[in-house]
Amino acid sequence: MPETSSNAVWLSTPHQALVEIAHGLGCRRFVLDIEHGYFDLDATDKLVALILALGCDVYAKVLGPETIPIQQALDIGCTGVIIPHVGGVGHARQVTAAAKYPPLGRRSFSGTRPARYDAVGPDYYTAQNARSRCFPMVETAEALEDIEEILALPTVDGVFVGPSDLSLRRGRGAYRRTDADFADLARIAAAAAAAGKPWIMPAWAAVEREKARELGAAFMVTVDEYGALWSGIEAGLKA
Repeated sequence: MPETSSNAVWLSTPHQALVEIAHGLGCRRFVLDIEHGYFDLDATDKLVALILALGCDVYAKVLGPETIPIQQALDIGCTGVIIPHVGGVGHARQVTAAAKYPPLGRRSFSGTRPARYDAVGPDYYTAQNARSRCFPMVETAEALEDIEEILALPTVDGVFVGPSDLSLRRGRGAYRRTDADFADLARIAAAAAAAGKPWIMPAWAAVEREKARELGAAFMVTVDEYGALWSGIEAGLKA
């Protein structure tokens, strides 16, 4: 049996074969890029069911910082949601409330997969609040400025870094893994450590993975679907 990887694979399409291959190679975490990828609800539901059946975690980077896409991802059983385009703490408070049932938030009940199709007990809502993870993205200057306050919110279980957009929004232009980029990561990591909550990032390059390990990232996303296809096709054509 292959050794289980602590890192994650990034999917841009509902590619079931890729999930099975990655699982066979030891992957136990998947991120679905619903925001920028190609996912309809039916295909996403089936893909999530497969990933869960394989005993893996699945995180949905949802369409946007809105109630319906957040609830839909959790209703089909995703381990957690990654929420893009989050601003300051006020915006984060409003948006992340959709990921938690009252009294923590305002998530609406749905008798779907997590509820065993409406077979819930009195402790269901508390258990779901603990199980379903909510990770607002830190990809805006406002989110970075309020990072400590955002991590203190009871509806927030950790944060997911968007380094490319963060560099753009911080006025540095394209993300180039500079000292300034890594200084932002260090601030996020320190805030997460102080809050006792995890932080996660996509780390495609070796220098990013080294920095993420140094700063104590909970896990990294190190393989993306398009990149894996590109590398495989390129290697085959050059062979």
